[in-house]
Amino acid sequence: MYAIVAHHFWDRPGGGQLVCASVAKAFEATGYKPVLSSVPRFELLDKYVEWFGINLSSYNVVSAINVKLRAFGIYLRLLVWLSIEKALDRYAPSIVFTDECTYKPVEKFIKEKGVRFIEYIHFPIELSIDPKYKGSGLYYGEDPYILERYSKFPMNIYWWGYSKLLPMFLRRNPFEIASLVLTNSRWTADLCRQIYGDTPKVLNPPIAPNVEVLKKPREFDERVNAVVMLGRFSEEKRYHWVIEEVLPMLKKEVNDVKLYIFGGAKTRTSISYIERVEELARRRGFRVSRRMDNSADLYLVPDAPRNTINNVMDRAKVFLHATINEHWGIAVAEAMARGLPVVVHRSGGTWSDLVAEGVYGYGYTDAQEAIETVSRILTDKNIWSSFSAKSIAKAKNLTLDKFIEQFRYLVKPLT
Repeated sequence: MYAIVAHHFWDRPGGGQLVCASVAKAFEATGYKPVLSSVPRFELLDKYVEWFGINLSSYNVVSAINVKLRAFGIYLRLLVWLSIEKALDRYAPSIVFTDECTYKPVEKFIKEKGVRFIEYIHFPIELSIDPKYKGSGLYYGEDPYILERYSKFPMNIYWWGYSKLLPMFLRRNPFEIASLVLTNSRWTADLCRQIYGDTPKVLNPPIAPNVEVLKKPREFDERVNAVVMLGRFSEEKRYHWVIEEVLPMLKKEVNDVKLYIFGGAKTRTSISYIERVEELARRRGFRVSRRMDNSADLYLVPDAPRNTINNVMDRAKVFLHATINEHWGIAVAEAMARGLPVVVHRSGGTWSDLVAEGVYGYGYTDAQEAIETVSRILTDKNIWSSFSAKSIAKAKNLTLDKFIEQFRYLVKPLT
């Protein structure tokens, strides 16, 4: 029996790719033969061991268009239905999983074939494009997550084109089509309930297997005054905000503190953004380096290997996350696995599920609160030790094995 796992673009190490790769392993554990479905050609299959510690090399792959593409990411989403259609024709699967919402052209085909269908919702796109959600704080122009990335020229034109084309491909209420609707957090589940009238099952994304959940992290006294951030170099991660609003005052509180920012930077947009962050830091008098062996206040490290990130996390004291309305926050989960206390914005799934509204980590609403919280953790051994232990406790429930176990439980009624 075949199971299709459809994603618009597999060739980068993002949160969506991790979820889909993990679902493929879960299908295999359930007795299915996974088939990976992509819009452009899937060329970096072997990189998943390096990126996540997940081996996908034995799985079949279907591409909607047999070309290599690394740009126009949100437009590729519009064609995910085509990759599903090709996979359905070629493999006649028993079940299909996708974390995309653009499968309207194959809705009827799915129903006619009686294929069991699972949709995983990272974020309900209707909130961003439907004018009736103006004033919600999550509509385009209101949501900082979207605003940071797509409000300025030429990205606003890029988004406008996508939003005009999307209704042609956007499925209707997923609960009327899918056999099972899943989502990443309680926060996202509540948004879905408001839009669709039904609540999806929550399946938190896993921590990648190559990020070990430490049994005994280094003690406070063995660490240095360093803050870590992790996530692709893009506007919505708000690294520029940290450089402008947080780091200058934090240096006054803890003068020897260093900030490490790790992230993917393979696209023109991300390269431009890292250059902007670097320039902002230099203008404020910070010593900046992209090399780990130089002395600096700020380290901007693009495309670092996992062992480098882990090594820095294991000697730092705090993980800071600046994204507003983050749908989940896999980077935060990875930091928790290393025993780092985490400080996140009081919004999104990061706040609702990962730190459980203050149970497993700290939250902030503005720069001053972020500065005070980070400096307190950097300097107070008791606070650090307490929240380091809480991070580990949370991370133990987010392993790939736990994800597979929960996925199999949720899918069992369909099999």
